[in-house]
Amino acid sequence: MSDALPAVKPACPNFSSGPCAKRPGYDVNQLALSTLGRSHRSKLGKDALQKVITDTTELLNLPEGYRVGIVPASDTGAMEMIMWSMLGPRAVDICYWESFGQGWYADITKQLKLENVNEIKADYGQLPDLSKVNPSNDCIFTWNGTTSGVKVENADFISESREGLTICDATSAVFAMEMPWEKLDVTTFSWQKVLGGEGGHGVIILSPRAVERLETYTPSWPLPKIFRLTAGGKLIDGIFTGATINTPSMLCVSDYQDALNWVKSIGGVSASIKKSQANLAVLTEFVNNNAWIHFLAEKETARSNTSVCFSVDLTDAQLKQFITLLADHNVAFDIAAYKDAPSGLRIWCGSTVEQSDLEALMPWLTWAYQSVSTK
Repeated sequence: MSDALPAVKPACPNFSSGPCAKRPGYDVNQLALSTLGRSHRSKLGKDALQKVITDTTELLNLPEGYRVGIVPASDTGAMEMIMWSMLGPRAVDICYWESFGQGWYADITKQLKLENVNEIKADYGQLPDLSKVNPSNDCIFTWNGTTSGVKVENADFISESREGLTICDATSAVFAMEMPWEKLDVTTFSWQKVLGGEGGHGVIILSPRAVERLETYTPSWPLPKIFRLTAGGKLIDGIFTGATINTPSMLCVSDYQDALNWVKSIGGVSASIKKSQANLAVLTEFVNNNAWIHFLAEKETARSNTSVCFSVDLTDAQLKQFITLLADHNVAFDIAAYKDAPSGLRIWCGSTVEQSDLEALMPWLTWAYQSVSTK
């Protein structure tokens, strides 16, 4: 093992890809706590929920008529709710290149048992041929593959004259990547990702076309109460104005509001995106200067600037030692590749991560590699 430890450690060693690092300067004692112990259906509770919905809408600069709702069970709950409520009237193109997208495919074919489903897939590190997307079909895809580090390069594959709906899982993309909202009919995310919020809650963003689908289509299968977005053939408006389907954690809501306030304070989503891109640049320079570590994403323009995945020239046993060494020295926590992904590393570099912490981490990666590879 190398004895020469790097001189500087990251001030915050949290590089997990979810829940992600808290925003710089975060202090739980600064949260507004007046809603705690109060009903979420009180005026105070509804006002707090409405404010995070309004601030999300404004910060993301959503088009006129788009609706934002808070739903249970994180991004997974949001995606399941949408699939069970909206799929069925059209054929479905499911595009995936990592584990979560593959999970949506499994749910559509094995749980909903839809028959007219087109699988458009690629291996980890690659994007599928998105030109195969049929504008007559509904299309489901992840904007950024959290477990593969591969994002879509742009939205050119989505037709402006499409007949089907686009359903985008953007949980590790929204607030960190440019989102072409006019081409996204349904978008889901969880604030535990890019904004470092607490887990358990999901967000859905609906276009007017998505609302129309909900109000004109009734699935043939039964819907659990927790999935129902309509009543009597009309959108349940309260979901999008602060009256949630189930009881939310008002502490988590306050935590999300704190994150939104921070995004405002640094200059909005454009600044958040630039911060994340600058973080990726630190990792890119390191990979370019070290032959033993490689981006899992083969194409530079498809490389994630949030969940950055790497392959490493180490055996699985050495890689485990590598990861343990960094954690034992309080330098980097939770950076192992996702359990279903190829063996390697995954380092979150969204905007809540400071560039200086990534710069401090890089010499430690070299130290850990030299320590385990020479054994």
